[in-house]
Amino acid sequence: MLVACLATMPALAAEPEAPRGDNEAIVHSEAFLSGHPDLRWRLYGLREQDKGEHERALRYFKRAARYADKPSQAAVAEMLWQGTGVARDRLLAYAWMDLAAERGQPKFIGWRESYWQQLDEAGREQALAVGQAVYAEYGDDVAKPRQERVMRRARRQVTGSRTGMAGSLLVVPVEDGHAQSSIDGSLFHAPKYWDPEQYWYWQDEIWDQLPQGIIEVLPLRPLEDDEPGDP
Repeated sequence: MLVACLATMPALAAEPEAPRGDNEAIVHSEAFLSGHPDLRWRLYGLREQDKGEHERALRYFKRAARYADKPSQAAVAEMLWQGTGVARDRLLAYAWMDLAAERGQPKFIGWRESYWQQLDEAGREQALAVGQAVYAEYGDDVAKPRQERVMRRARRQVTGSRTGMAGSLLVVPVEDGHAQSSIDGSLFHAPKYWDPEQYWYWQDEIWDQLPQGIIEVLPLRPLEDDEPGDP
């Protein structure tokens, strides 16, 4: 599946998976994930979280957060709120959940308001002040362009027509060092995966279609802490 349960969030049964009909071979391929660090780092964070490596999971969620990944920003918030893998800091946690709710997604707004109700007046004022630095580094105004630059660079690196048409291109995904079945380039290059405006709409649409239950995360290959080419 594309995304999976955020176990740190008791109020969340499961994260949304890709809408049915989407080609899972595409969104789990190395070629795709190399151009979508938001999803790559979120998946690695979930893997470490599942292993109980909370400090490491937090690092990966923060990396995903730098690329405008709202679920990862919410995960950071909850880890700070609960003190999971990090010292408890509920003022900073509120700032992160406010960031996760930046696009008006009702579920994140609900968690943000729950945090707010548990802060006293002094804490609320401090949380708003703390949030300025969080937005400066992770807010959509800076994080979306960061993600879009990686997407554009990765798409150019895939051999195909330079006019933007996939033509007869076949993309061959690689998983764990082994070539998988080839993918029709016209599917791999679907605008919702690579056009920034359509990509963000697709991401928000996935979250709005939240299913019930636990979503399984497929195993990923080991990755060095710093990926070449990351801004």
